[in-house]
Amino acid sequence: MRRALGTAFEGVLAALVAAIVATVGLYAFSLVEWPAFNSSNVTRAVTTLGQVACAIAFAVAIALYRRGKLEWLAKSLTWVGLSGFVTITLGMPLAATKLYLFGVSVDQEFRTEYLTRLTDSAALRDMTYADVPPFYPAGWFWLGGRVGNLLGMDGWEVFKPFAIGFLAVTAVLAFTLWKALVRVDWAVAVSAVTTALVVAYASPEAYSAVIALLIAPALLLAWGALNRPVAAGVSGRLNGAFKPSDRMNGPLKRSGGAGEPQRSGGTGSWGWGAVVGTGLFLGLAATFYTLYLGLAAFAVTLMAVVSAISGIRAQKSWRAAIPVAVRLVVIAAISGLVALTVWLPYLADALTGTPSTSGTALHYLPEAGATLPFPMLEFSLVGALCLVGTLWLAVRAASSRRAQALGIGVVAVYLWTLLSMAATVAGTTLLSFRLEAVLIVLLGAAGVFGFLEGSKAIYQAINEPSRFKIAAVVIAAVGAMAFAQSIPQILQTEITVAYSDTDGDGVRADKRPPSAVSYYSEVDAAIGEQIGRPRDETIVLTADTSFLSYYPYFGFQGLTSHYANPLAQFDERAAAIADWAKLESPDELIAAMDGSAWAAPDAFLFRRGAEGYTLRLAEDVYPNDPNVRRYTVTFDESLFEDQRFTVTDIGPFALVTRIA
Repeated sequence: MRRALGTAFEGVLAALVAAIVATVGLYAFSLVEWPAFNSSNVTRAVTTLGQVACAIAFAVAIALYRRGKLEWLAKSLTWVGLSGFVTITLGMPLAATKLYLFGVSVDQEFRTEYLTRLTDSAALRDMTYADVPPFYPAGWFWLGGRVGNLLGMDGWEVFKPFAIGFLAVTAVLAFTLWKALVRVDWAVAVSAVTTALVVAYASPEAYSAVIALLIAPALLLAWGALNRPVAAGVSGRLNGAFKPSDRMNGPLKRSGGAGEPQRSGGTGSWGWGAVVGTGLFLGLAATFYTLYLGLAAFAVTLMAVVSAISGIRAQKSWRAAIPVAVRLVVIAAISGLVALTVWLPYLADALTGTPSTSGTALHYLPEAGATLPFPMLEFSLVGALCLVGTLWLAVRAASSRRAQALGIGVVAVYLWTLLSMAATVAGTTLLSFRLEAVLIVLLGAAGVFGFLEGSKAIYQAINEPSRFKIAAVVIAAVGAMAFAQSIPQILQTEITVAYSDTDGDGVRADKRPPSAVSYYSEVDAAIGEQIGRPRDETIVLTADTSFLSYYPYFGFQGLTSHYANPLAQFDERAAAIADWAKLESPDELIAAMDGSAWAAPDAFLFRRGAEGYTLRLAEDVYPNDPNVRRYTVTFDESLFEDQRFTVTDIGPFALVTRIA
């Protein structure tokens, strides 16, 4: 437990350094008027330059660690290198825009709306609907909202710096955890590689990227918690082998036995600290991203099953499973308590019988979810790394606890994918297509270990030529830099949308004419003047739901049913809107609104159509792909020709406010 506390303290210090690096870096970028990334190569050149500087920091840190000298400097260089890499790789390509990857388009629209809601108030409230507790995990958004509130920034504006800064902090926290589990110089390498993979393949969904970055070391920690080495002779093949003599308090030593490089006993020396750490990780996942919680909990459960079976076979008694079960229960209890910090309000309402619908959050099956992912077979640098990782997992499964932990994680991803395919028969999915980034990270981490161990084995097999180490380092460095500088290209679409979307100031960063979003400030001013209540006490019915991403009004209806709160009854609301459009007089409309099962809209933000005021709404059409069908509801203008309504034309919008 003392070691766990020491790691926690080091993590706090590392997080502080990373936060400073990200803050200083993003502020420095903002001082220069950069050209748009999609119209110039200037920012890409600066990005590559910064990545090279970070790579040099990693190289120096590894050299210092291997020589056992200036550990404080090596640690500092690693922290700065990891946080600096995230900051330069994401911050510089986005330096000329205030928006994050994907701007405020597609799913980023509801994420920005959620952050705007929790920037406006620390209360746990649904992103769209009034008087409904949140269904989507609020952890990342609540933290970002508090940062935005502290800095006096709107939710849409704090999204980019918070997303980049939090990912930078997570990168150094992941290193701190890796450092406690494997050889410290290897920890630098695997942290750098997995950080690059997460930035490339998971960063557009900023809150899930945090869990993706932590999941590999967390699985090693979980395996140490659940698969406890026992006395020699009864350990069983799955207990692996490691030497307590591999302590890193001086120049690195070669590991003996099965060659398992560890620090002072590896996860085995953590004891109950590993149990607590695993529970806290699962709890964090529950507050950030439910899908990754499901996968991680599934993997941990698989670990418990494998460990229990191994123990029973080794000790010839079912009692060997009892310690494993106890630890699993404690992990579940800890994670459950953490999860309740954001889930309790929703569970309380759901369990007390608040009317709800089944929800359609799992109703999506793109082509990627209908096939098994095999990144190790792709002809690319990442494919090669994953292939090395796959081979290493197969070769070292019986002798390496690292390989066992990562291998169970990989198996969990594939089993989850198969279960998701089976779930389609029941009319739903498990969204397995979203797990490909996690699979790449797990195989990438394994690939790092495979490359390091494989290089050592080849070096020894060919009589240890003096130049071989240099060649291995050169290959690793060239491959790493080639992939790192390709990340902006991988994220090109996401970056381009960040420049082409219109931000909350009504500006497109690519200097082209803005969209209708530029009129939102006038709409906001008109609502405030005509209704006279705070935004968070005002309900707006609109199909232009990005309006709610920039201003913290509540909405009467959400973007799609897939992100709608089940307690909000999306389908019933859609039916009510369609019924209102069929009414024939203002009196009938007002009576229907007042008799609604939900708080009625205080304002309507329509588009003008040939036959009246229009709302373009959405309905779920799963199992079709795309899974959303758009349809238009038209309100006759005569429904609002009454002194109880005020109609204001603003650009392409018709704003209708109800006057009490």
